[in-house]
Amino acid sequence: MTFKRDKMIRWGYCDAAGIIYFPRYAELCNDLIEDLFCEALGITLRTMIQELRLDIPFVHLNMDFLAPSILNEVLEFELAITAMGRSSLTFYIVARCGDEERLRATLKVAMISMDTRRAIPIDDKWRGMFAPFMETPAIK
Repeated sequence: MTFKRDKMIRWGYCDAAGIIYFPRYAELCNDLIEDLFCEALGITLRTMIQELRLDIPFVHLNMDFLAPSILNEVLEFELAITAMGRSSLTFYIVARCGDEERLRATLKVAMISMDTRRAIPIDDKWRGMFAPFMETPAIK
């Protein structure tokens, strides 16, 4: 199963030409992961960080920009988890406007303890929560 959300390209995301400024895609991908945790897994990042003392920072980011996106377009972002390591998750994200792909991204996060700032193993509870979103990158 994949996780999908529509995101509108807002004024603050764009350069003077009205085209999305590329670092904003990293923010939109981060927002999508936060949406996954909150909406699909039922855990806000505030709860993770403040109560569970866990975080999931990016440790690797790769993006292919396939076509420009412009102000007020609505892009569908689709996410799948393509790998789960001892303490890491790899997300594959595609953003589309209609049938046109605009972005392909691979993001790797590590589950860390907020107390030690070190990677920790992903336990069985979390693995069970992530399992429904495990897919091969067939969302291309």
